[in-house]
Amino acid sequence: MRSKKNKSGLVPGGGPLFQRMFTRLGCDGRPPRFRVEFYPYSSLVLTIRRREEVVYVRFSDLLRRAPLAVLEGAAALLLARVYRRKASAAITEAYREYARCGRTRSRMNRMRRRRVRLAPTSPRGEHFDLQRLFNELNGKYFGGKLQRPHIGWSTRTWRRQFGCYDPGPNQILLNRRMDRAGVPACAVEYVLFHEMLHLKHPTRRSGCSMVSHSLQFREEEKRFPEFARACRILDRLAR
Repeated sequence: MRSKKNKSGLVPGGGPLFQRMFTRLGCDGRPPRFRVEFYPYSSLVLTIRRREEVVYVRFSDLLRRAPLAVLEGAAALLLARVYRRKASAAITEAYREYARCGRTRSRMNRMRRRRVRLAPTSPRGEHFDLQRLFNELNGKYFGGKLQRPHIGWSTRTWRRQFGCYDPGPNQILLNRRMDRAGVPACAVEYVLFHEMLHLKHPTRRSGCSMVSHSLQFREEEKRFPEFARACRILDRLAR
C-alpha cells in the first residue's frame, strides 16, 4: 500500500521536538502546545507566534530534509527569542552551519527562481536607461563577459538602499529615487557597477560567516573612475 503524502506540511515530531527544547532552554512554565509546519517561503525563514494556548511555528521547507540537530537548533533560536532565553552555540551551531553551507544556498537560489516574482519594471527610466548603461559598463570593466540579468528600476522609492542584486531571480534593481534629472550620471553608473560586481563575485563562505563584499570586491569597486565623487553624492541623497 502506497503511503500518503503529508499534505498538511506538518513537521514530523515537531511538537515533541519543541517541547524538549522548551525544557532544555529552561523556559518558564509548562510547555504549550506547538503546531509546527513546513512552509514554502522564498528564503530560509523561521517564524513563531503564540495565540492563546497554542504556539504556531513555521520552518522554511528548505529544512524538510535537514538532520534533527538542525531542526533542534532552529527551534532553540525561536524559543530563545520568544521566551528571552540564551540558546548556547552548542545547540544552535548545527542550524547556523546548515544555513551557511554552499549546498543550502544553492538550493535556496534555485527555489527563489521558482517562487520569487520578477518586479514588473523596465530598465528604461525617465532619465536613465539601465540596459544601455549595463552594456557600456560590461564592455568597459568586465570585458563584456557578464551575462545580463533582469534589470530595472524599483517600483517604489527606497529610503536608504540604492540598489540590490537578488541571485534567486537573477535581478538587479536600482532605486527609482535616482531616476531624475538632478542626480549625476556617475552616481547611477556606480550603483549599477556595484551590483554588477555581485554578479562577478557571488556571496561566499569565509570561515564561520558569509562574505558579500570580499577584499577583491572592494578593490575592484575602487576601479570605478568617479568612485569617491559617487559615494559623496549617494551620502547626500541618503540624508
